[in-house]
Amino acid sequence: MTKKPTCLIVDDETDIRELLVMTLERMGIETYSAGCVEEARTLLAERPYGLCITDMQMPDGTGLDLLDYINTFHAGLPVAVITAHGSAENAVCALKSGAFDYLSKPISLKQLRPVVESALKLTAQTDKSHPNTLEMIGESEQIRHVRMMIEKLARSQAPVYISGESGSGKELAAKLIHKNSSRADDAFIAVNCGAIPENLMESEFFGYKKGAFTGAVQDKDGMFQAANGGTLFLDEVADLPLLMQVKLLRAIQEKKVRMVGSTTEESVDVRIISATHKNLAEMMDSGQFRKDLYYRLNVIQLKMPSLRDRPADIPLIADLMLNKLCLHQQTAVPRFDENALAYISKLPFPGNVRELENMLERALALCDGKVITIRDLMIEDDAASRFMSGEFDELADELTLTDYLENVEKKAIIQALNKTNQNKTAAAKLLGVTFRTLRYRLAKLGLSKETDADLEHDSE
Repeated sequence: MTKKPTCLIVDDETDIRELLVMTLERMGIETYSAGCVEEARTLLAERPYGLCITDMQMPDGTGLDLLDYINTFHAGLPVAVITAHGSAENAVCALKSGAFDYLSKPISLKQLRPVVESALKLTAQTDKSHPNTLEMIGESEQIRHVRMMIEKLARSQAPVYISGESGSGKELAAKLIHKNSSRADDAFIAVNCGAIPENLMESEFFGYKKGAFTGAVQDKDGMFQAANGGTLFLDEVADLPLLMQVKLLRAIQEKKVRMVGSTTEESVDVRIISATHKNLAEMMDSGQFRKDLYYRLNVIQLKMPSLRDRPADIPLIADLMLNKLCLHQQTAVPRFDENALAYISKLPFPGNVRELENMLERALALCDGKVITIRDLMIEDDAASRFMSGEFDELADELTLTDYLENVEKKAIIQALNKTNQNKTAAAKLLGVTFRTLRYRLAKLGLSKETDADLEHDSE
């Protein structure tokens, strides 16, 4: 016989308590109810529950007091807090304190059912499996913190704002939060807000009715409807125009959307995760981003570290990426030369993981198929900027004598070229060598596009 899920209902208003008990029992849930915080604590000590629904204001305390108590002594029990109608501050406060979700008064069945089902699904999921965040590769302290945060955030319905540089893994973090949440069986819809034309935004987000505009030959759902029951990931949310920010705020607060051309709103159950590489706080101060939307999206913030902030992870990520590229190209996996690994571990990678992947793809095409060397990893501009900044001096003790001497020679040539505005004749004179010698050394050191064959051809 399957054991019934259980729910603890805490509310000092008898009619609301009885209404919730009756509704949940119709859903096949065994209910227990308490009229105050102290009574709830007593019931919590008697048996385990799959969910707790609590009112915010009670005679001997608040819903947040009970939430703190549950987080301390009954960790893992999802708590949904009932807030007054339109009280966004209370809802945000509850979510920040660790509530699973919130319910606005008056509570409707359409609002209650998805919250209860998600919470009970999460409890059942937690009993059977452990979170899987291994796709977030790395063993550094920063990335272990990110994995821990993802596990915590997966247990909540709170909006999450993911900040970080381009290519730092914001979308991967959003996917992992969804994958480990009670919404994992439903859709994860990722939207790049900056890629949608402004005049199409409303119809793309909320859908449209047949005849709403020229070309609307049939009803079409928007991304909110497509993500119903799941997660909507709004990437580059800072690119939303102000008018669209107002409509998005209403959709998030009311959990309802209105299709273009429709006169009625429909309920949607969507968790919002947003991200941008821009500074939203600065945009808010300058009036480019609405303050109320900022606080609604930024209930919990997850900051993704840049690759240069966790250099110890770079060899591991590079190795796994190289294996993935070789598998895709169906080629043998070359190994990294020790100097090449030391080199990439010290690069700043402003484009983060995406830049590393591009570098490896290029190295895979240029290497001899067996070993990837520093030369395979470099590009002209890249090499120039590194040498000019003196970064290679730090690598000197890790390079062979030949490599080190070549690096010194490269640095001298680049400095001479820069001083002469890239005039090779003048640079050669400055270096005390002939034009032909300079040209030959540029090709040999990988600082020009000319090949040995070109040089031999010219010398004939």
